[in-house]
Amino acid sequence: MKFGAHVSVGGGVYKAPGNGLDSGCEVVQIFTRNQMQWQVKELAAADVQKFQEAVKHTGVEVVSVHASYLINLASFDTQKLQKSRENLLIEMQRAELLGIPYLIVHPGSHMGAGEVKGMRRIAESLNAVFSACPEFQLTVLLEATAGQGSNLGYTFEQLAEIKAGVDTRERVAFCIDTCHIFAAGYELRSQQGYSETMQQLDATLGAEHVRVIHANDSKKALGSRLDRHAHIGDGELGLEAFANLVNDARFTEASVIIETPGGPEQDRENLQKLRDLVS
Repeated sequence: MKFGAHVSVGGGVYKAPGNGLDSGCEVVQIFTRNQMQWQVKELAAADVQKFQEAVKHTGVEVVSVHASYLINLASFDTQKLQKSRENLLIEMQRAELLGIPYLIVHPGSHMGAGEVKGMRRIAESLNAVFSACPEFQLTVLLEATAGQGSNLGYTFEQLAEIKAGVDTRERVAFCIDTCHIFAAGYELRSQQGYSETMQQLDATLGAEHVRVIHANDSKKALGSRLDRHAHIGDGELGLEAFANLVNDARFTEASVIIETPGGPEQDRENLQKLRDLVS
């Protein structure tokens, strides 16, 4: 396992590797644009070159881009669906240009249309976007959600069903967030609970298809369906859940990314907590 954090790209995307180094990261996750705006400014060639140089200089690998929160691949509003698909393609173009292997996206919200229709719409959206960039090398990671509101992807079965509807399934893998799946009702704290959860994950998704793990404690209780991140060991999950995770041989090749509150100092503390749990 390699450990890292979601880091800022303030001042330019090429700042990310250095920011990761300051936070004690081996790997990092970034946004490549303002995640709360539809408008996207093109990446300058000079910035792409500086980014690649920074990766080499620092040794910090940028393993994942998190897609905009505005994207809803399950939308049944024609205009929002078109914008979502266009923006997912833009996110993929930017990640591909930077040479980042994974793009993480929340599957989508059905907004009252129903879960079955919503999952079908997500798969249709992925097929439409993938057909526009057949040569891209990056993999889209569907992120497990807490199931808040009408958000989809809060069960392993839902994630598997969405992937099953994609024509080029090899282009889709998964990101598991500890806070999200705990809030969705998956036990992680006891050895037995963790074992049962991960056996279910492995049988449904295949543990080898989990490429990025978001390691976040939860401010809310098991099954709350609320996505509220806490510092490692300070929330409802506690340290034992993370000890179970970081010593799980099924995820040796996965990158573990924290998305906890605060800045570099807090990131270093949280990452040290995780590293100290490795047997």
